[in-house]
Order: sequence, then C-alpha cells, then structure tokens
Amino acid sequence: MTVMDLNPLWISLKTALLATAITFILGIAAARWMAGRDFGGKSLLDGIFILPLVLPPTVVGFILLYIFGRNAILGALFFELGRPIVFSWSATVISAVVVAFPLMYQTARGAFEQIDANIEDAARTLGASEWTVFWHITIPLAWPGIAAGTILAFARSLGEFGATLMLAGNIPGKTQTIPIAIYFLVQAGKSEQAITWVLIILIISLASIVALNYWRKYQQRRLKPVAREVYSDA
Repeated sequence: MTVMDLNPLWISLKTALLATAITFILGIAAARWMAGRDFGGKSLLDGIFILPLVLPPTVVGFILLYIFGRNAILGALFFELGRPIVFSWSATVISAVVVAFPLMYQTARGAFEQIDANIEDAARTLGASEWTVFWHITIPLAWPGIAAGTILAFARSLGEFGATLMLAGNIPGKTQTIPIAIYFLVQAGKSEQAITWVLIILIISLASIVALNYWRKYQQRRLKPVAREVYSDA
C-alpha cells in the first residue's frame, strides 16, 4: 500500500491560514476606511478592490506574474534580494490573498455599514476616543459579519487554483496545494487519489462553515445585551 503524500495538505493549510490573517487585517482596514468616507472616485476604488472576485483566476495569475515576474520592477527587486517570488511558497500566499481579499473586504464593509451610527456617537459623547469606539463598539457589533468574511476568505484561500498555478507553479513539497494536486492527479489518471483529496478539502470547508454558523449564533446572543446597554446609556 502506497503511503499518501500529505505535503499538499500542509502547504494548503499554511497558505490558507497565513493568507487569511493577512486578508483579515487588510480587509478590515480597507472596509472601515471605505465605509466611513465619501469621496470622488470611491466607486472606482471599490471596483478595484472587488475586481479579483469577478476576473477569471488565470487573468489574476497573469497580472500577478506580470507584477512579480523577473523582468518586472517589483519582481526584479525581490530577485536581487535573493528571494524571487515566482515559483515560491510566497507566491501561493500572494495569490491566495489577492483572490480572498474581495470576500473579506465586501463582507466586512457591509457589516460596518449596517451599524447604527447613533451607537458610535453615543460612545463618543460619553468621552470614548475613536480607537476605543472602534475596538469596543464597532468591531463587536460588526463581528458576525467579520467572522463570516474570515471564514469565506479561508475557504477561498484553501480552494485557490488558477492564479496559484500561474504564479507559483506545481512544485511537489513546495507549492503544490490540494487543488493543484487534484488537477494533476486527474490528468495522470489517478482518480482514486484525487477523490481522497476532494473529500479532505470538502471536510475542511464544511467544518469551517459549520463552525462559522455556531460562532455567529453565539456572538449574536452575547452581543444583544451589549447593544441594549449602549442604547440605554444613549
């Protein structure tokens, strides 16, 4: 019996977790900034943020390859530093961040925009700083939406294929994630191994969604008293 190579699993999990952490920070920052401002060109910038969600993954991969390729300015800089991006594990993370960012950004922005501004204004009236309002009022009230965006970003990072294949390639033990492994196993006629990986990624994704549903229910029950208290103070 052949021992199954688990490298695609570890590479996918490492990539998805790091990409989700990066997307979490960037997505919340961009969403909060966009939700609280109105300026010329806002629609264009919003479209740029969401664009990777609607573009074909191969197009996203081509753009990233054009940016981080050896002949590109940014790619050449990393190459001179001895850390080329193309065909490296970093390329898998970058690809995952780019394709997952729109989900985190859009979900978090929707959550921020649904918060009643009177609650934040009440906290400011009571002497709370903007930083305090953000961490103790805005984030808790928007957390169900933020959590949803985080899980969606994780699932999207875990399932990323097209952009990763173009930028990172298929290097076993280095850049071969589960989706890439599935594709090449099918191409090689190894359907049984491909089915195993399909089941593994299905289980991980389904577990993430189920955990999200339970977490959101818990958060909603926990935050109801907080919202009532803020309203009463106002």
